[in-house]
Amino acid sequence: MLNVINLSCIRDERTLFHGLSFHVHPGDIVQIEGPNGAGKTSLLRLLAGLSRAEEGEVMWQSQPIRQQREIWHQNLLYLGHHPGVKSVLSPLENLHFWHGNHDEEAIFEALEQVNLLGYEEVPVAQLSAGQQRRVALARLWLSPAKVWILDEPLTAIDKGGVEKLMARFAEHADNGGAVILTTHQDLPGDAERVRKIRLTSEWA
Repeated sequence: MLNVINLSCIRDERTLFHGLSFHVHPGDIVQIEGPNGAGKTSLLRLLAGLSRAEEGEVMWQSQPIRQQREIWHQNLLYLGHHPGVKSVLSPLENLHFWHGNHDEEAIFEALEQVNLLGYEEVPVAQLSAGQQRRVALARLWLSPAKVWILDEPLTAIDKGGVEKLMARFAEHADNGGAVILTTHQDLPGDAERVRKIRLTSEWA
């Protein structure tokens, strides 16, 4: 599904990682580990095609993502460390903006999954940090993307919410998708199925 081949990343003249290679198959849940400064977020941005590596390739279905950006982005859901929601819009309006092909019932169901019913019309700017993150995470119940790349999706999420997200990751993987994530939290539930890739850096 996704092949990472001899990837190298340099930031501010520092080599974060070099010669990194791994494969992501349908059904995989992959956790990127490492200390602060090891390049976890930089790696996710490279995988998403949001930045370019100094060396190496990220391949989607045997072709470099840089040669098929439109196809790759159609198959990708990337949620960064910041929620990335539009603060002047409500949760309902944000989800309509991202996933206007879904009907109202599906969008309300997604909001219910992240415990935001009752807040659907409230401007995002008036919501807590955890609620704002849950607006973005509601997309996990609406996106048709095969690959989810998630930077710290469990931040500011309570225990019940974390367990629900883990169940959603497992469901997506069981349906032939793949999840790549970073988190500083211990993963609950079916965590033994999570494959871990650890980054190390002399600068971390």
